Amino acid sequence: MPADAYPADQPLPSIEPGEWASRANQAARSVTRTFGRRLCFLPGTHIGAVTLPTKPLRQIAGPWHYWWQAHYVDCLVDAGRRELAAATKFDGASRPSAGRLASRLVTTIRLRHLLRFENHFYDDMAWLALSTLRLEKLAEETRNPGRRRNAYVRKRLTLQFDSASTDDLGGGTFWSTARDFKNTPATAPVALYFARTGRSERAQSLVNWLNSRLLNPQRGVYMDGLRIRRGETVLEEAVYTYNQGPVLGALLELGGRENLERAAQLVQAVSRELTVPGTRVIRGDGTGDGGLFTGVLVRYLAVAARDQRLPATARDTARELVHATAAGFWSGRREAPELRGTKDGDGEPAVLFSPDPLRPAAETYPPGAAVELSTQLQAWMTFEAAATLTPAATG
Repeated sequence: MPADAYPADQPLPSIEPGEWASRANQAARSVTRTFGRRLCFLPGTHIGAVTLPTKPLRQIAGPWHYWWQAHYVDCLVDAGRRELAAATKFDGASRPSAGRLASRLVTTIRLRHLLRFENHFYDDMAWLALSTLRLEKLAEETRNPGRRRNAYVRKRLTLQFDSASTDDLGGGTFWSTARDFKNTPATAPVALYFARTGRSERAQSLVNWLNSRLLNPQRGVYMDGLRIRRGETVLEEAVYTYNQGPVLGALLELGGRENLERAAQLVQAVSRELTVPGTRVIRGDGTGDGGLFTGVLVRYLAVAARDQRLPATARDTARELVHATAAGFWSGRREAPELRGTKDGDGEPAVLFSPDPLRPAAETYPPGAAVELSTQLQAWMTFEAAATLTPAATG
């Protein structure tokens, strides 16, 4: 797809939230039917395959990417919230609801992780804590008893965040148990988690540290982190799309004049710094872990677009970024009848999405190519974000 498909100076096509919900459902069915499977064939388990096609032994012994699974939980919660509103399951009445699949996934993450939720990376744990917090709220609304387990997850992980958020380097949260790197990927989601669990003072101190140590004042976006190397502090100046997302979420969750002003400025900086030139489409960051980056940012841009405390210009910009990026992913999709499990009763084939919203999946994922779960979750969460918003203005 050409980069001028969504020019910044032209109005976007108006697409109703109901249509985005339908697209999100199709992406959800595609991911859960093709990538979702039992762990070691155990009944009642559910986990996402890292790549397809793959060999069964690799699914058991190979990498399984804790934080990808955490975002899989988040996507299922998104679908579950739409199920609750529409009183209709995303995958038909005879199949498990999104909320039930999410609960199974959390249980299976613990099984796959040798009966532990604690992990070597604090950012991984933060994403799981955030997703289970949302799952607990969904469970409360649906009166699902699984909320006790979700509270246990968060209790265990909160202890980890407290231990990692120290005064070393002036504040912030360590990235891993090696404790030689404090960065935005860990500090921002931990700050958001603290803000959502009533620890506003702790959350604000982490946000203040990000603003003082990792905000690039010229560009208005947040850099990667501070590394301790041979006893010296080294600034890692790289700017990643997904880092901006949880910072934006934390600023909005905390509220207050300064945080809201910073949030509005961040939305504009993202539009200026992290879009494909000449468009309103958030740039892609490749495959692997990068296959989630765009989607994570879009999730929190949608939160900003819905927040009436922000100026209308910031809300409109955020909404246009979400819709343009979602439109790019959808336009570049391709059907993938070659994937295992793509047809299940209703004959609907799997749909594959490109890791780059402005490159077609036929180019990035031609038949026979290995397809990564991260990239498909990214597109799915982008459609979920678009489904929460009203259409962009048409002129």
